[in-house]
Amino acid sequence: MQRRSFIKKTSVASVGLVSLPLFAQARTNENGIVGHGDFKYKVNVNWGALNSQYYPVNDCHEMVMDKKGRLYLLTNNTKNNVLVYNKDGDLLNAWGTQYPGAHGLTLHDENGTEYLYISDNNRHEVIKTTLDGKVIQVYSCPLESEKYESKSSFIPTETAIASNGDVYIADGYGAQYITHYNAKGELLNIFGGKGSQMHHFDNAHGICIDTRNGKPPTLLITARQQNKLKRFSMAGELISTIDLPGAYICRPVIHNENVYLASIWSHDGSPDTGFICVLDKNDQLVSAPGGCVPKYTDGKLGNMYQTLSIFKHPHDVCVDEDENLYVPQWNSGKTYPIKLTRV
Repeated sequence: MQRRSFIKKTSVASVGLVSLPLFAQARTNENGIVGHGDFKYKVNVNWGALNSQYYPVNDCHEMVMDKKGRLYLLTNNTKNNVLVYNKDGDLLNAWGTQYPGAHGLTLHDENGTEYLYISDNNRHEVIKTTLDGKVIQVYSCPLESEKYESKSSFIPTETAIASNGDVYIADGYGAQYITHYNAKGELLNIFGGKGSQMHHFDNAHGICIDTRNGKPPTLLITARQQNKLKRFSMAGELISTIDLPGAYICRPVIHNENVYLASIWSHDGSPDTGFICVLDKNDQLVSAPGGCVPKYTDGKLGNMYQTLSIFKHPHDVCVDEDENLYVPQWNSGKTYPIKLTRV
């Protein structure tokens, strides 16, 4: 593994710095603010921009923050699959050359030690690593479940890790199953799958564990093509659904009482039309930075769509302790993440 540590990011004036495409000339309101209600933000499209000759990105898929406030960006460029930033956007470290399909990134604190879980589409695996990239464990295709005929049909997109170390893997680009392992890597359960019934999925893109409001933990799982979040018990039983019409959502991210989601497309699935969703403690959409004002009629949310050309295929939301947002983007012209500062 090739590893490089640099404390200061390359100057914005350096040769080879990524140029921002036209969509990133962010159009905001007259005060330069996006969002609605109590969740409004100032946009910074230059946050984290680096010299692309040395620290190139392809698709910026996901980002997580460790307990020291370091931000880990996952990209599928094998010159540096993981870029580590501080919250000012300065580069701290870069590593990883072996994850050509790097897509999902989850951080879990295991008895005081934090680990990363990388879902790799091309390798058809989930890889558990240390924060500096040492491989600890690999989860491959669950052939023993008899749901898969070959490893290539298993295309994991995201993981969620329970407090006891159990691992839930969403096969969002494959057969759409959710596989449940214990910390030893032993298969405990498999549920979901592609189909037309409500407990099935069409693009089970993201998954997280919801422990808000002191309630027993449940799984929130994305059904992106259905414009829904689906809530399951930890044993894989469907509990309820959250409708987000017009929002083609990626993974759910929980911070305090809220759920944050990147909507990679909006309305009819047209490209280049994404925005961000913020749900309250009752799973109501209360703010959509870059999108239209959320409106409910008789308890049903109206169709959501992009109104400001700020984002191009936003793929994830990372939230810091001040509730600022960091937004990596897929297929955005090899751009670095956008920061939204809470106001």
